[in-house]
Amino acid sequence: MCIRDSAPGAVTVAQALREIGYETAAYVAAAPLARGTGIEAGFERWWEQEGKPVRADVMVDRALEGLGPDLFASKVGLDPQPSARDWVKRLLCCAYQPTDNSSDVTRNAATGVAEAIGATFYILDVQHIVESYERLIGDAVGRTLTWEQDDITLQNIQARARGPSVWMLANMRGALLLSTSNRSEAAVGYATMDGDTCGGLSPIAGIDKAFLRPWLRWLETEGPVGLKPIPALHAINVQAPTAELRPQGSEQTDEGDLMPYLVLDAIERLAIGDKLPPADCLEILGSEFRDYDDETLRAWVKRFFQLWSRNQWKRERYAPSFHVDDKNLDPKTWCRFPILSGGFERELSEL
Repeated sequence: MCIRDSAPGAVTVAQALREIGYETAAYVAAAPLARGTGIEAGFERWWEQEGKPVRADVMVDRALEGLGPDLFASKVGLDPQPSARDWVKRLLCCAYQPTDNSSDVTRNAATGVAEAIGATFYILDVQHIVESYERLIGDAVGRTLTWEQDDITLQNIQARARGPSVWMLANMRGALLLSTSNRSEAAVGYATMDGDTCGGLSPIAGIDKAFLRPWLRWLETEGPVGLKPIPALHAINVQAPTAELRPQGSEQTDEGDLMPYLVLDAIERLAIGDKLPPADCLEILGSEFRDYDDETLRAWVKRFFQLWSRNQWKRERYAPSFHVDDKNLDPKTWCRFPILSGGFERELSEL
């Protein structure tokens, strides 16, 4: 998804707002969070004044009121628009990029949320691009790629095939491309480099999935004080998070590939935030998650530490994010970890 940046010599929307007393607070997700589904859409700009969040169209209304339409237009480098809703359509662009493994559920969800927030929205089918790469490599290696033999390869090419088109849209609009990874995915490398990680800014990479999911339900039904909720998010919130990269009959889900997000985020807190070894993490998890047996928790602890160690190179390449709480995995600003390490082999052997 793309947010319009300024033309040469102009300033951003945030800068224009600061001139009338607003401070840029954060970017927060207001749309599909299923990694790699082709939903490269769905981030809404929010600002905060006196502790009250303000939605994009409301924010634009207040900027127009404070600056006037002509000055605001000059600040963001665009021609004046008839209304705040029209401004949002010019400033925010989203795209849903399906393959044969994408479902009508995620397509309809992405469409509904984009319409609800007033974004420009495109559907760009990339199946033929995926097939061309599969044929190219199949011919080179002398065999047909199969799900039995090439599972990760066939998943990742779908995510990577989506990158060039959204970069093109961003370039055409002079916009900033936002990537959709969150902190839970970053912790275990559950992302495709040069795929769903494409972007110049990763707004929610510092926020864990266990927080984002109830936050989206709150935004669907209640919303910030003084503003309306976004009922279109219901189509997102009733789904189990899924990459939709394997064939639909596989019923792929994020938590099936990894572990329950509540458990994942608890291990991250203990292992990375509190710097506890695997054995201590397992002991504490046993008291926090009594519905799971010891062997299951042990397997998840081992999986987390292994994935964490293997994927530092990915975290080094994530787009910049924000440090919004007391936890952060951004190696550029807070959480250093070696790309080459022992992978906690000795500690895991003691579990």
